[in-house]
Amino acid sequence: MENVIRVEPLTATAFAPFGDVLDTTGAPDKIINQGLCGRFNDRAQLDFGADGRAGISMFEAQPRSLPYSLELVERHPEGSQAFMPLSQHPFLVIVAPDAGGIPDRPHAFLTNGAQAINFHRNTWHGVLTPLHAPGLFAVVDRIGQTPNLQEHWFDVPWRVIEGA
Repeated sequence: MENVIRVEPLTATAFAPFGDVLDTTGAPDKIINQGLCGRFNDRAQLDFGADGRAGISMFEAQPRSLPYSLELVERHPEGSQAFMPLSQHPFLVIVAPDAGGIPDRPHAFLTNGAQAINFHRNTWHGVLTPLHAPGLFAVVDRIGQTPNLQEHWFDVPWRVIEGA
């Protein structure tokens, strides 16, 4: 039997159990810079743990395509991880609830090209999956000395396909 996941649009409500959607929906919290800039304030719950600090890194990921074979998910038990695309192309976001220390059935979301995401601490998620070049992202996550990566390989890969 084949494991299949249909991609759905990324919304703050659907993604809430796994993290935050960073976007500019609604009215700005504040108008700044001589009235020429709207500030959408404090959009993510960043968490770096007691022994970590915030780091900003740059990632360059190879584009993938649908259908996509999901063989692996990972999580970061010591801190959150935010992905902010540096181009306005949609990217695939895969997450899974925890089921006693292993991932349960994954969910796949597609950003609208103007959204970024922040995975909460300990959230199972797929690898960075741009669908278009360039796959350039700014990443804000935990920098520290303690291990912060757990991987889970599925016995049977999931096939991620376009939504209905």
